[in-house]
Amino acid sequence: MKELSVTLLIDAPVATVWDVMANRQEEWFCPAPWRAAVIEQDRRPGGVNRMMFHGPDGEEMPQEGIFLAWEEGRMFAGTDAIVGDLQPGEPFMIGIWEVAPEGKGTRFTGRARHWTEEARKQHQDMGFEAGWMAAAEQLKALAEAA
Repeated sequence: MKELSVTLLIDAPVATVWDVMANRQEEWFCPAPWRAAVIEQDRRPGGVNRMMFHGPDGEEMPQEGIFLAWEEGRMFAGTDAIVGDLQPGEPFMIGIWEVAPEGKGTRFTGRARHWTEEARKQHQDMGFEAGWMAAAEQLKALAEAA
């Protein structure tokens, strides 16, 4: 499968983790010192998802796509293959972020599914595991402190 994933147990209830995951993305979605700025989100399948990632040296990396799924309290998924008003994008991946109860806490899982094996390898070589795990750790810290 052309998927990469990270998973992490968070010592907080699903409702708390979901609230942070969905509503405080600017605080956790990019590994520090990078940060994410939400520009526009229409949280429904087919709804626009536009963010800008800002680097510590003034770098800007636009992130544009649509939501493929939004299941309140459980998961959201999006892709960069479609942008704006249903226009073709530059397809790289489908991202899936989900939470599920586990014991007294919450299991967070982030997945990136790629169109090609080459894209999966490129994402892996870019530091997928370290980057997505750092973001997951930021989510964990925020949820456990809430």
